[in-house]
Amino acid sequence: MPLHKLEHFDPNYRETFGGDDVKALDLYTESGERVGSVADVLVDDDGHFRYLIIDTSVDFFGKKILLPIGLSRIDYPARRVYVDGLSRQQVENLVEYKEDAIVDNDYEEKVRSVFRSPTSGVTFDRDTYNYQTEPALYGLNEQYHQTFRLYEERLIANKHRIKTGEVSVGKHIETETARVTVPIQKERVLIERVVPTEAGKVVNPNEIKFQEGEVARIEVYEETPEIHKEAFVREEVRVKKVVERDTVEAQDTIRREELDVDTAGNLHVQEHGTTTHETV
Repeated sequence: MPLHKLEHFDPNYRETFGGDDVKALDLYTESGERVGSVADVLVDDDGHFRYLIIDTSVDFFGKKILLPIGLSRIDYPARRVYVDGLSRQQVENLVEYKEDAIVDNDYEEKVRSVFRSPTSGVTFDRDTYNYQTEPALYGLNEQYHQTFRLYEERLIANKHRIKTGEVSVGKHIETETARVTVPIQKERVLIERVVPTEAGKVVNPNEIKFQEGEVARIEVYEETPEIHKEAFVREEVRVKKVVERDTVEAQDTIRREELDVDTAGNLHVQEHGTTTHETV
């Protein structure tokens, strides 16, 4: 499992711990001897403390080392981290931690081998090893390591789209009989026979020329209606859809766990904010 520096895992870790900053604490032995200071913390993907990065540059050999969290006891009120039995020989034998160091299984095993008790009976197997294998190194059983989670329920609102209907828009053809009136003209020939005004007057035969085959021609026309159909745009129909927005309110009963603290005797209990990660 990869390890992360505390600030990389939780940039707001100070708020998480109610203003406490583990990186501002000094490291002391149980006898009260200062052996260094906490430079940083390495946590796993679940936010559990796994190693304290200890700076021994003032008190020991001028290098940084990794200290398994189970060997320490963090006392925030006293602003100290206590470690039992950290010797100069152990610090000297530990691999120096550098900022660009890759903390893999082999690196961690070199650290564990320095602190592991000869009677622990633990044999390292990279395929099966986990931090629960060695509670003496990674167990959080001290007073300031004990943690548990308080849960609460929240209402989570989601939404999804469902089909509520469908509108189909098409067109069809309707027929009807249309009538139109067109005035037309027709020509016809009218022949009238009338009595001449000089009827009965004697005409000189020498002045009259009788001729055969004389014909008068008159062209006769009439109009005929010419009907045809034309198509034109009568109307445009635009089809679109709009989104109407509404707010739906829902309610339900949610639960939240609160902390109950029972004390016995004349003790002073001080709480430091709330935590969001199970780290210590």
